[in-house]
Amino acid sequence: MARNLIIGIDGGGTTTRLIAADGSGKVLAYAEEGCSNPRKDSSAKQHVQNGIHNLLSKANASVDQVVAISAGFAGLDSKEDYEWASDFLVLDGLNCPKVIVNDAVVAHSGALMNKPGIVAISGTGSIIFAINEAGSQIRNYDFHHYAATAARFLAYDAVYQIIAGNTVVEDEPFVQEVLRFWDAEDITALSKLGSTGFISDNVERTLRFGQMGPLVTTAAANGSPLARHVCDRGVEALDTGIRLLGSCFEEDTIHVAFIGSVIRDEYVRTALTRALERKTNREYLVVEPALSPAAGAVLLAVEAAGIRTDKTTVNNLRQHQ
Repeated sequence: MARNLIIGIDGGGTTTRLIAADGSGKVLAYAEEGCSNPRKDSSAKQHVQNGIHNLLSKANASVDQVVAISAGFAGLDSKEDYEWASDFLVLDGLNCPKVIVNDAVVAHSGALMNKPGIVAISGTGSIIFAINEAGSQIRNYDFHHYAATAARFLAYDAVYQIIAGNTVVEDEPFVQEVLRFWDAEDITALSKLGSTGFISDNVERTLRFGQMGPLVTTAAANGSPLARHVCDRGVEALDTGIRLLGSCFEEDTIHVAFIGSVIRDEYVRTALTRALERKTNREYLVVEPALSPAAGAVLLAVEAAGIRTDKTTVNNLRQHQ
């Protein structure tokens, strides 16, 4: 039976990923559940708590063996949000240090090992997060900047452009894919669907548009001018957000990691990497994430437990990648 269990949680807007490890970072169990953002899923708390119980079962451990838990939650954006986030981790017998942060923090912990740098996250949601040389945490939100590059926003933009008639003949294969996706006979039918709000339920509508996101990035890779225009605008917004945070650094060279299904799509990743090569007052070096966000959460929990991390810890966690 495992002892001194560490739990790390990457609570995303679509999937909640959980890792149980020992103090050396050796992964003992892994589990996945649904969305952990209560604004997007009313069952978010249940998903998180079910995930913890499932994880403990897989690790053949009991809750009183957990010596620290760290959770990064999507949607944790204000002081008020800590109330629901804390409630998610209230389980009988779970009496240990608890680190509760935005999911961008655990992503940064994993990707850049808590060293100065920027993580740009774009998948179900979108945020750009940095920790500078002074240890200050900065978000693009702090500048009142938002890069509307989450999958659903790419889909919204593409659908709007199609309905508005802003297409050329080279877009026809993509247009037909979109019509099939929405089960619309033609653009007139798609317009009629849009005029009634597409889908009345907000959660269901958000999910459906998010599911369409990969159609946009795939079409961009296949040469659709419309899809490329949509993705390129997203890339421009990400480039601007990264450079905004870069202004908060002293060093001339800043490491940047990409996380999320949209930003790691081949078309978007290549275009953004190329955009960041443009010389300004900073140099941006794109690096591969060292660890997953869930593994980053484990690192934060290990530290909260007062256990020193070293290369062995990181290598053990990396084996789970």
